[in-house]
Amino acid sequence: MKDRVFDLIEKEQRRQSEGLELIPSENYVSPAVLEAMGSVLTNKYSEGYPSFEGVPDWEESEIEKKILPNYRYYGGQENIDRIERLAISRACRLFHADHANVQPHSGANANEAVYYAWCEPGDKILAMSLPAGGHLTHGSPVTRSAKIYNFMSYGVTPDGDIDYEELEKKALAEKPRIILVGYSAFMKIPDFKRIARLAEKLPETLLMADMAHVAGLIAGGVHPNPLDYGFHVMTTTTHKTLRGPRGGLILSRGRVGSPLKKPEKTLENIPILIDRAVFPGTQGGPLEHIIAAKAVAFGEALQSSFKEYAAKIVENARVLAEELDERGFVLQGGGTENHLILVDMQASFGVDGKLYEVALDEVGLTLNANALPSDRGGAFRPSGVRLGTPAMTTRGLGVEEMRKLAGWMHEVAEICVKAGTEEKLDDYGDELEKIRIEVKDLALKYPLPS
Repeated sequence: MKDRVFDLIEKEQRRQSEGLELIPSENYVSPAVLEAMGSVLTNKYSEGYPSFEGVPDWEESEIEKKILPNYRYYGGQENIDRIERLAISRACRLFHADHANVQPHSGANANEAVYYAWCEPGDKILAMSLPAGGHLTHGSPVTRSAKIYNFMSYGVTPDGDIDYEELEKKALAEKPRIILVGYSAFMKIPDFKRIARLAEKLPETLLMADMAHVAGLIAGGVHPNPLDYGFHVMTTTTHKTLRGPRGGLILSRGRVGSPLKKPEKTLENIPILIDRAVFPGTQGGPLEHIIAAKAVAFGEALQSSFKEYAAKIVENARVLAEELDERGFVLQGGGTENHLILVDMQASFGVDGKLYEVALDEVGLTLNANALPSDRGGAFRPSGVRLGTPAMTTRGLGVEEMRKLAGWMHEVAEICVKAGTEEKLDDYGDELEKIRIEVKDLALKYPLPS
């Protein structure tokens, strides 16, 4: 008998096929990534690590052939070790890193492991504030890490860029253990070089970049890589623009070695410190089926076609931002330099972001309501919405489709103005259904990866 769960999976597949995904943190994986995730690797326990002897420099054929000593707590690891070494090697090549820990279950896990590796309870960490566009794991008081470490925040300027003067002033005055550059709603390209110059005055400070949103753009060569500018650590999720399975990744510069013996806490030893912080510090058994899927996704991102994909993401985002601007949408920062767009719906049309999110759901366009730097405590009824182009670009939509999309978004915004509340949207069901049919027709012309 077929489990009811599979009926719901089929319904979700239909929803994804018939609509357009605008959430900038979502994407569609390849059939090969899906196949790896659904493999027998999920049956295996593999606490510990594979060998560390020179793996990033090896040819993949060497990784597949060699059997090396490992640091596992279970037997039967010969295939698991090779897969994980492939994932490590590909990640290092992709992001110019000395080492990669591919075991974090999420971006949040990756960030917490770095904090744990370098900081003691009460140590200071300087990061972008959540209202300015940062992430929950960068010091929001509702998180566990905020109760352990002393987070300080910097913000953004009126034009949407990092307030570098505030960042530099706080860094020099407070001498934080970590300076963190990362975000979930920020449309500019950070000045990594400027921050690296600042860190020269703070020799005990770790430079950390959380590039979860733009890792795919970095891999594709259309966004600068913080590791190339002197940052010590880069964390990321492996989904979003990187187009892999849901999971985390920690990339680092420094000395690679066995995590069995506790090393001196120096910046040179940060790769070893991070490995110890992931396991046994903050996680147990790794998800080897997900690590295999990460390896597949990294292999795909190393192909020339991925560079073309990354460039199209940025082009689509630029065109979509321009088209929205022409239709009266007020954009945070005046536009975008990456894949992400943040819209001030209150300033644009006098409606809040949640109403607009719900209305767009009705027509098959999915995005998320999002707070703006000017919002104060409006997480569940924020002024803005956040959208982006990675998933649409994966399906093959281009600049002409971005123009259509902006038109539909404007029509829905006008309906929201007339309705005023979610409950009143039903009064405009015919207008919404007309747009939904048009969205569905376009979406079906660009099927999901298969």
